[in-house]
Amino acid sequence: MKFRPLHDRVVVRRITAEEKSKGGIIIPDTVKEKPMEGEILATGPGARNEQGVVVALSVNPGDRVLFGKWSGTEVKIDGEDLMIMKESDLLGVIVSA
Repeated sequence: MKFRPLHDRVVVRRITAEEKSKGGIIIPDTVKEKPMEGEILATGPGARNEQGVVVALSVNPGDRVLFGKWSGTEVKIDGEDLMIMKESDLLGVIVSA
């Protein structure tokens, strides 16, 4: 199934966190926090401003982003757990050096 978000919404796939801490301790699933990093899979066309003009989003499919812990709505599309959120819920884009 193809899914296209509307307006200024984006579809994000969470990027799984490390299974071990920096010190080498394995973190069990029961205490592991949900990752706040993800990859943009799809974007809507953008939101309309006061003049009625569509303003394009600042993110594109493939971008790695950070988002708030309680941001977005979790959905299951084609058996995959994804998140739909507004662009304003994104904290920033991760740029590789």
